[in-house]
Amino acid sequence: MPVMPRLPKPVMLLAALCLSANLAWADSVADLKNWLRETQTLKADFAQTSAGGIAGGKSQGSMAISRPGKFRWAIAKPYTQLMVGDGSRIWLYDPELKQVIVRKSDKALGGSPAALLAGDNDVEQRFALKPEGEHGGAQWVIAEPKLSDTGFVRIRIGLAGNELKGMILEDSFGQITTLVFSNVVRNGDVPASQFRFVPPAGADVLKQ
Repeated sequence: MPVMPRLPKPVMLLAALCLSANLAWADSVADLKNWLRETQTLKADFAQTSAGGIAGGKSQGSMAISRPGKFRWAIAKPYTQLMVGDGSRIWLYDPELKQVIVRKSDKALGGSPAALLAGDNDVEQRFALKPEGEHGGAQWVIAEPKLSDTGFVRIRIGLAGNELKGMILEDSFGQITTLVFSNVVRNGDVPASQFRFVPPAGADVLKQ
């Protein structure tokens, strides 16, 4: 049997550190899949910052999810906008325009952030997942949509243990949106009414 050369201790230590880092990063994909599988409901506040592309700015709001397929995304500042997924349809309501856009969930979700967080457990059917490593106190995973017409190029999602810390979204227009979550409650009570939407009287309803 050939004798392996003995590495100097600093080299051995560096190799061990690199190996352990690679294993930890690889585990981050498994951790994300387990986190999604074990998450039934999720609610949180968010701060959103967008830069580049055709729009930008900052906004704040709250979100709620009931897996699979139901979600509520409400922007409160600087303008009001609401998106509700009831499992079969997605409702997008703009109070200022008095307009509601309705889409079928299977067509609208695609490889969107809502599909990543609120979709079914077979996340790899919609996304190619790969680890990105640790930064900002979280382990990050890159999710690249497998469908080309989703509007998003890649989505980064960061977890610190079982807590959702943030998401970074890059769309096909070059806009990068950063979401930082706070007051996160996982598997708590979320009323079913959060995922029902009735168009307000006088609103224009557009079906797509």
